[in-house]
Amino acid sequence: MIPAIRVEAVLARSGGLREPVSADIVLANAKLLAGGSITEGGLAMDDGRIVAVAKESHLPRGDQTIDISGNLVLPGAIDSHVHLRDQELAYKEDFVSGTSAAACGGVTTVLDMPNNEPLTADATSLRQRMALAQSRILVNVGFYAAPTPNRGALEELAKAGAVAFKLFLSRKLAGMNVEDDNLVRNLLEATGQVRLPVAVHAEDHAFIENARRAMQSSGRRDLAAYLQAHRPEAESLAVRRALRLAEGLDVRLHFSHVSLASSLSLIQAARARGRALTAEVTPQHLLLSRSLFSKLGALALADPPLRSRGAQAALWRALKLSRVDFIASDHAPHSMEEKMREDVWQVRTGFPGLETLLPLLLTQVDSGRLTLQELVRLTSAGPARVFGLEDRGSLCPGCRGDVVVVDLHREWVVDPARFRSKAHFSPFQGMRLKGLPVMTFVNGVKVMEAQEIVARPGTGGIIQGPRAERGSQG
Repeated sequence: MIPAIRVEAVLARSGGLREPVSADIVLANAKLLAGGSITEGGLAMDDGRIVAVAKESHLPRGDQTIDISGNLVLPGAIDSHVHLRDQELAYKEDFVSGTSAAACGGVTTVLDMPNNEPLTADATSLRQRMALAQSRILVNVGFYAAPTPNRGALEELAKAGAVAFKLFLSRKLAGMNVEDDNLVRNLLEATGQVRLPVAVHAEDHAFIENARRAMQSSGRRDLAAYLQAHRPEAESLAVRRALRLAEGLDVRLHFSHVSLASSLSLIQAARARGRALTAEVTPQHLLLSRSLFSKLGALALADPPLRSRGAQAALWRALKLSRVDFIASDHAPHSMEEKMREDVWQVRTGFPGLETLLPLLLTQVDSGRLTLQELVRLTSAGPARVFGLEDRGSLCPGCRGDVVVVDLHREWVVDPARFRSKAHFSPFQGMRLKGLPVMTFVNGVKVMEAQEIVARPGTGGIIQGPRAERGSQG
């Protein structure tokens, strides 16, 4: 449920009814989502937090007052599935380019995946990554870590500030044998004891590898062979296996980029029995189908791959039944060379998504497919709840000043050549969208205006998990 915004009264940071005298920034002449409708008013931010959401006549005096011309103010999007790269993969993306892309897309917080070079797999590598990011990020960034069955190592990662763990059932990351049931169950048990969620990439490694070896032995290296290896059964098997191995454990399991409504039904059935389970879907699985491969080839390839139009429609029905906790981009930038290789088994899967996530969904609001309330739940409130970001994902007074101003009427065409990301390609290229972020504030600081970055790198903050020790960035 999205918290209702009280625009009739000015609420101070403490939640009381006193009126702040002044604020750093006031957004005036705004539209705000209040309960079930859009209301005219404004918003004030002071010392990095929202201090008032009110009718304009009740707003405090602003050191800076910005007339936003009747545009809509929303909580900044939280994208919990992002590959920011950097370090040895900086040629694909770095902290500046990735978080610039986020700001231009109206995304104020991202959670960074651990499959980097070097792998974010121990407290030392996590602290090094945080320290590198500190002066380069333009939005808030939290970090996943790769898990291990060793509880002591997991405790160290939690104390270093990890927000969650990411388990890939589709590959042997760092040589870990994810086909070993005992190992995976021990790993899930250990993550539960550390009290951080574990996100699962649910594609079955054995299924994929057996199919791949069979295809390669017969000389198959075409796109159709890859899709055969990553067909829907790979996801179904992995979802069932993860649910079985986590049975009886006190672990918060989150399923990443679910592509099948049948997977969501399995998760929902287990959730109805009291299991702590959540799930995300991506815009690409909602809005694109495998028919796009005939046009774009491997450029549109991701894991899991795009599905049939029937599967796409079923995924929408599941979303409307509230079986989806939120939508994430799975922003996965690569070089064009890595996407265009002749041997499909050498192609890097994924594509950038930070700059299209929110506009794609705003377009669905315009068409009537989503409501604004659903949009906020799926892009802000949902991920904040799942990952314990208690002071983000809402426009409630006291929350961080992570705010996006959206022009609901702006029509534009996706042109990857203009992306802030280093990855200048997109399966959404040429798509006409309606709705564009025109201003982004991070911790009360204006970072983007008119699709231009107006703040310095370092404006964003490092988000640390609930178990982090003070000074853990070291």
